[in-house]
Amino acid sequence: MYAVSETADHILFPFKKGFDLMKNEIIRILQQNARISNTAMGEMLGISPEQAAEEIHKLENEGVIRGYSVIVDEDKVDSSTVYATIELRVTPQRDCGFDDIAKTIMMYDEVESVSLMSSGVYDLSVEVKGNNLKDVAFFVSERLATIDGILSTSTHFILKKYKEKGIFIDDDETDERGLG
Repeated sequence: MYAVSETADHILFPFKKGFDLMKNEIIRILQQNARISNTAMGEMLGISPEQAAEEIHKLENEGVIRGYSVIVDEDKVDSSTVYATIELRVTPQRDCGFDDIAKTIMMYDEVESVSLMSSGVYDLSVEVKGNNLKDVAFFVSERLATIDGILSTSTHFILKKYKEKGIFIDDDETDERGLG
């Protein structure tokens, strides 16, 4: 189900049934810019900066907002960093399904994220970060592949990121046809 935002820009956003429209709008705004001031947030929502701060604080205390992150153009910081997506075929465990294996995997420092997939040839998608190709290959072969219940792995090295979490990484301006 979708609901129309009541702010001036009238943007559509997912509406979780039973979840306050204001909270949905705050989340949408913070996902676009987590550093937005309470004043700007309040202006966008038609509330005071103090009310905006209070609503954000409530979302943090309720565990809805779990943290904030920075999107970095890694080429400008450290070109030797390597990212990979690893697809895992897994045997679900009795009484817990994929949860215990996912919890084991997410404890490794190299792991950026772990996701359960709905269908296809693999069950879990794991995003990892390493210092070089060899580090990632070692992590996959010596740590991930040896976990009980993991049937197979398929590693895909990320060569370049163009967009992450809705933010364009590449500075090059292109026209809408992508011609230059």
